[in-house]
Amino acid sequence: MVNPMQIPSTGLAAGVEGAVLKADVRDLDFYYGAFHALKRVSMPIHDHMVTALIGPSGCGKSTLLRCFNRMHDLYPGNKYAGGGIVFYPDNTNLLAPDVDPIEVRMRISMVFQKPNPFPKSIYENVAYSLRVRGMRNKNELDDRVESALKGAALWNEVSNRLKELGANLSGGQQQRLCIARALASDPEIILFDEPTSALDPIATASIEELIIELKEKVTILIVTHNMQQAARISDYTAYMYLGEMVEFGVTDQIFIKPQKKATEDYITGRFG
Repeated sequence: MVNPMQIPSTGLAAGVEGAVLKADVRDLDFYYGAFHALKRVSMPIHDHMVTALIGPSGCGKSTLLRCFNRMHDLYPGNKYAGGGIVFYPDNTNLLAPDVDPIEVRMRISMVFQKPNPFPKSIYENVAYSLRVRGMRNKNELDDRVESALKGAALWNEVSNRLKELGANLSGGQQQRLCIARALASDPEIILFDEPTSALDPIATASIEELIIELKEKVTILIVTHNMQQAARISDYTAYMYLGEMVEFGVTDQIFIKPQKKATEDYITGRFG
């Protein structure tokens, strides 16, 4: 009998033997209206590791990412089908009809392509999710805000500017503010959707370094068009094409010795 906390036999690359799972995508289908966007996608998400989703534009990377926090529920006509996403350690299917999407989003935070700070102060940007949860004690809020800003490597730069608007920060600082906002709710997974595509090389390097550090605290799933970035920061990589999972494995294996010719063609630039 397969231990649900170990990598299941999915036909995908097994990865690190005995690695602990945080989530497991199982035969997932997804539709935008009549358009079949994801086709029986399966992959494991390993705890406290970085998993990168790569592939050409329109291959389903961001669609899969947004299934994890039920963002598709916000738009009419979208439909999950097939299997689901099993979330450990409580074996919850995140896509089950009786699972509250709000609760899912409390456990799984997201950082978007472009920095999107709220039109509030730096402090209130980070405190927002805590206030939504009902936290009112000022000392507790102060501690959580400071902890989140430190976790996003931003505290030293803004500790004396907490009342300023978040929009006054530089682009890289704004993205780290959004990461602090994501960290404040103490999530178990953080989703990153092209988090550095709008940033300069220096800010990009800072965010990449931060992501590597953050996996000590949370599990990370990142969509990126930058294959060099995937190679630098991820432990596991999944290559997708036309809504299908082509290949999944340890990042070094995917980039050095992929098992599928389609993966090799994409990585070497012969396709995509």
